[in-house]
Amino acid sequence: MIEIEGTMSLYLVWGAAMLFAGVVGGIMAGLLGVGGGIVIVPVLYHFLTTMGVDESLRMQVAVATSLTTIIATAISSTRSHYKKGSVDIALLKHWGPAIVVGVIIGTAIGGLADGRVLTIVFAVVALLVAANMILVKDRETDEAKNPPKSVWAVLGVLAGSLSAMMGIGGGTICVPVLNFLGYDIRRAVGTAAAIGLIIALPGTIGYAMSGIGVDGRPPFSIGYVNVLAAALLIPMTVLCAPIGARIAHTIPRRALRMCFGLFLAVTSLRMFYDLLN
Repeated sequence: MIEIEGTMSLYLVWGAAMLFAGVVGGIMAGLLGVGGGIVIVPVLYHFLTTMGVDESLRMQVAVATSLTTIIATAISSTRSHYKKGSVDIALLKHWGPAIVVGVIIGTAIGGLADGRVLTIVFAVVALLVAANMILVKDRETDEAKNPPKSVWAVLGVLAGSLSAMMGIGGGTICVPVLNFLGYDIRRAVGTAAAIGLIIALPGTIGYAMSGIGVDGRPPFSIGYVNVLAAALLIPMTVLCAPIGARIAHTIPRRALRMCFGLFLAVTSLRMFYDLLN
C-alpha cells in the first residue's frame, strides 16, 4: 500500500513538473524562438532519472518527447510572430531542405548513440551559443548578409542535425547564426520559430520509429516518444507561446540577446554538473 502511494505521489509530482515545464517552455518558445525544448529536455531528463529509467535511454526519450511538443509549440509561436511580420518566408524556402537533411542525419545518430553522448552534445552546444549571445555585441545594422548557397546548405545541415540530437527547435542554433549574418534579432527569432516545425516533424517520426521494441522505455511510449508527458506539455506550451512572442516585440534587442544567452548558460552548466556527478 505504501509503495503504491509512493508511486502515485511520484507521478503527481512528475505531472506537475510537466505542466510547469510546459508554461516556461511555451513562454521561452515565443520569446526566443527556441521551441521550448531547451527547457523541456532537462526537466524530462531529471524526472526520467527519478523514475529509474536506464541512463542509456533517458536522453533519447527526453529528446523525442521534446520534439513532439515542439510541433504544436512552433505552430502557435510562428502564427504570433507572422502576424507581427517577423517570419522570413523566403528564407524558410531557401534554407528548409538543408535543415530537413540535417534532421534526418541527427535523428539517425540520436537513435543509435549512447544517451550520455547526446547530453554532452546538448551541454557543449548550448554553452557555445550562450557565450556568443552574451559576449558578442548586437549589430548596428539590420542589413542581412547573403552567403553562397553552399554555405547556407552546410549551416542548414549542421543546424538540423544538432537540433535533432538535442531535442530543440530552431532557436538555439539558428537565432545566433541568423543574427551573426546580420538579421534583426526579432526577425531571427520569428523565423527560427517556424524552423522549429521543420525540425520537429521529421525528428519526431524518426525517434518514434527507431525506438520501437527497445526495452526499458517508460510506460505510454511510442518508440522513444512518451505520449503521457507530451499530452501534459503540449496544451501549456501552445497557450503560453503567444505570451512570449508578445514580450519579444516589447523589450530591447540587447535585453532579448542577454535573456537568451543567460538561460542557455544556466541550462548548459546544469547538464555538465549532472554528467560529472
